[in-house]
Amino acid sequence: MKSKEVFISAIGAFVAVFIAEFFSNVILESAGSPLIIASAGASAMLMFGLPYTPASRPYNLIVGHTVSAIVGVTCYYLIADPLLSSSAAIPFALIAMHAFKCMHPPGGATAVIAVIGGEAIHSLGYMFVVMPIFFNSLVLLVVALAVGSFREKNPFEDYL
Repeated sequence: MKSKEVFISAIGAFVAVFIAEFFSNVILESAGSPLIIASAGASAMLMFGLPYTPASRPYNLIVGHTVSAIVGVTCYYLIADPLLSSSAAIPFALIAMHAFKCMHPPGGATAVIAVIGGEAIHSLGYMFVVMPIFFNSLVLLVVALAVGSFREKNPFEDYL
């Protein structure tokens, strides 16, 4: 990427993560949001820093986080031991992402966050999938699409 594109991408990453963090703080009343932002930050590195990689495709971002969140919440409910549950969330999220052809590595963190995220996240149950995970993924995608419009070739245009 050219220096102008890197600068615009860095600003885009800041804006996307700032918006996602703001809404995560509102939803979770600050408890647990640092964990969610770590996962969103990893996605931002892919979407803005490596926008041409398959893991950065819009489908992979949205569906990868969504199925991983479902897996994580399910592991939390079905496996009582937190160590076993969080350890199981990773391979099950990996299997789910392969099954849906939506590999997005930060989704693994999303699955673990559903297990270890604490009471604020656990109290959401499966709503965790929608708010904040799906919503944050959508925020990252919208900002990434906007930033992509400043590049010579928008890395996402072939996948929309």
